[in-house]
Amino acid sequence: MSDPAPRKDTRGIVDPAELLSRVRFRRHTPAPELRPYLEHYWLIDWELPEPYASHVVPHPSMNIVFQRYGALGAPAADARASAEVSGIGLGLFTQKLTEAGRVCGIQFRPGGFRPFAPAWPVSAWTGRRVPLAEVFPDAGAGAGAGAGGDTSTPTGPGTEAEAEAGHPATDPGLLSAVLSPDTDHARVAALDAFLLAHGPAPDPDADRAMELVDLVRGDRTIRKVAQLVAATGLSARSLQRLFARHVGVGPKWVILRYRIHEALERAEAADPAGGPDWAALAVELGYSDQAHLVREFTATIGVPPTAYARGVSVP
Repeated sequence: MSDPAPRKDTRGIVDPAELLSRVRFRRHTPAPELRPYLEHYWLIDWELPEPYASHVVPHPSMNIVFQRYGALGAPAADARASAEVSGIGLGLFTQKLTEAGRVCGIQFRPGGFRPFAPAWPVSAWTGRRVPLAEVFPDAGAGAGAGAGGDTSTPTGPGTEAEAEAGHPATDPGLLSAVLSPDTDHARVAALDAFLLAHGPAPDPDADRAMELVDLVRGDRTIRKVAQLVAATGLSARSLQRLFARHVGVGPKWVILRYRIHEALERAEAADPAGGPDWAALAVELGYSDQAHLVREFTATIGVPPTAYARGVSVP
């Protein structure tokens, strides 16, 4: 497999210019051993004078998210920190950002998560966000830093809240190792160390799933599952089983999600006065007609594509 550099696009982000004007957003490449399985690491820091809600149309990707809320220069005890495994989001993901905070995320390639957590099909996490230690028990509090962090005291109220809610709290040393460093290099090194401690385990089916999703993402002529069946020689049933175990959603869902990403990107780049030829775009993306495109776009984003192209805010 090739080792591509992190993507430069903003595909899936609703109103990316607005988001990037409010936060520091970066992507970084993981260690060579991890690159076949990951899209990239993504880091965000912010200090906001007023609350801001970000919106993302999720990719068919699993994420691990380390997050810390509170003044970036404040003592660890004054911050709220946690870590979670985020399954594929089925709808628009909205995150309200307030005051200051930091997020360090791991975005896996579609199909690339299970080699690190082979005990469950990836569909077990679809539509769910669960504490990291629920999926990786050795990342729980008291289990050791795992990435070379300090294990002396809890990071803050976030870990206590997880424990009180009956969920396993993340090891505070691991949280500190990922979230405390001021340099991106150190944060990336901590993320590398965490993942390398958990695999990846060789899995030919995961390799196959990643190849098939790449085919769907890159070949715009594949608009229906039947076309993927014809291109791969696998039966529709075999594709469904493979995608459920290793991607987390079915092939039809992946095809539809990438079409919405494309439509969102076209609407984002459109001239507000005219916009793209929506009827032609509907045909290009494989929708039955313009009305079909408008319905799916509106159901996913919250506003019709023409309104989004004019700058109407997402509710």
